[in-house]
Formats: sequence, structure tokens, C-alpha cells
Amino acid sequence: MEQTEIRAVIKYFFIKGLSSKDIKSELDNTLGDSSPSYTTIKTWVADFKRGRKSTEDAPRSGRPKTATCKEIVEKVHKIVLNDRRSKLVEIAEAVGISTERVHYILTEVLDMRKLSARWVPRLLTPEQKLIRKMISEECLARLQHNPVDFLRRFITVDETWIHHYSPETKQQSKQWTAKGEPVPKKAKTLRSAGKVSIGMLRKNALARPETFQFILVCNMHKF
Repeated sequence: MEQTEIRAVIKYFFIKGLSSKDIKSELDNTLGDSSPSYTTIKTWVADFKRGRKSTEDAPRSGRPKTATCKEIVEKVHKIVLNDRRSKLVEIAEAVGISTERVHYILTEVLDMRKLSARWVPRLLTPEQKLIRKMISEECLARLQHNPVDFLRRFITVDETWIHHYSPETKQQSKQWTAKGEPVPKKAKTLRSAGKVSIGMLRKNALARPETFQFILVCNMHKF
């Protein structure tokens, strides 16, 4: 949807008596990632309360128009495409305009937003995905052939890799994303200087007070 169309929807919900939070919820359910931010909705609701009728941008004069000329917009777009984690200050210094105009070009002209990368367990290669598919199909075939024997013999291990690195913050993972582009992703585990595999294997649970102990030694794997 165009910005003016979204503003018209905000105005419609405002006239119906919905609060800014309710309007945000409605737009999120309908537009998903293309939904405007809560701050934007709150600003327009406040304008409508003050009596604003139009959903078009107010006319601007002076330097802002020259700062959003085609040449400047193309420069900003090129910088962002080369590095989607570019900061407003960095882009402003490179192009020679204010950070406010950079933000306007990115959000209003190019219709982009800076989204945090979404956590996924691991970024798998096509080969790794194929291997997992083959293993899953093999396990399913064995289960269907003899369910009792399969469940008796099948062992799962709850384990995890403890990596030697400082995780990236949510703010650091933000990337400029155009309308319609998928949300950026980052793996929960990344390759680092070293890692340790920690896990627990249990065959049978003993009744109290019978207990047993195992001492498991985890080898350090360096890469």
C-alpha cells in the first residue's frame, strides 16, 4: 500500500474511535511487516485530533526539496544496498545532507525500514538440508516398519554447542529492508575460535533411591 493509503486507513480507524494501540494491532494483522511503526501511527492520530483532514504530505520549501532530488536519492540507495547496516550518520556524512533528510529518503521515498535480524537455529546450506531430509525419511520408514522396535532402540540426545564468541546485539543486527523483502536472518550459533559440545544421554530412569552417575568428558574442538 502507498503511504497515503495507509494514512487513510489510520484516519478511518481514528474516526471509528480506535486508540493508537488498537490501530497498530489492526494494521499488523493485515499488513504484517509492511505495517507502519507505532510512533508513526501515534503521530498521525495526534494530527487528526488537532483537526488535520488531508493524508498527503504537507508541502515543503527550501533545502529539503533539493536534498531529496533524484541524484541524492540514488546515492543514498546505493550506499544502503552496499551495506544494509549503514547508520544514518554515516550516510549523511557520505552524501552531505542531514540525518533527518536521510531518514526521510529511506522511509518515505525508498519505503525502507531498519529491521532486526530474526533468530533461526542455524543457517543451513542446501547440502545440510538434504542430509537432514534423508535422515528424517529414513527414521520415518523405520518407524512405519516396526514402531515398537524403533521406539525401543531410538535414542535422542539433548545437546548444544557452547561457542566462544560474544553474541551480536539486536541493535547491531538491524538492516535496511525494502518493502516486500524478507526479514533478515541470523543464526543462533556462529563459527568461532572454538566450541564445546555439552549434552546428556539417558537410557533408563531409575527409581529412587537408586541412582547412578556418569562423568562425561567433553573434548575441546578448535576451528
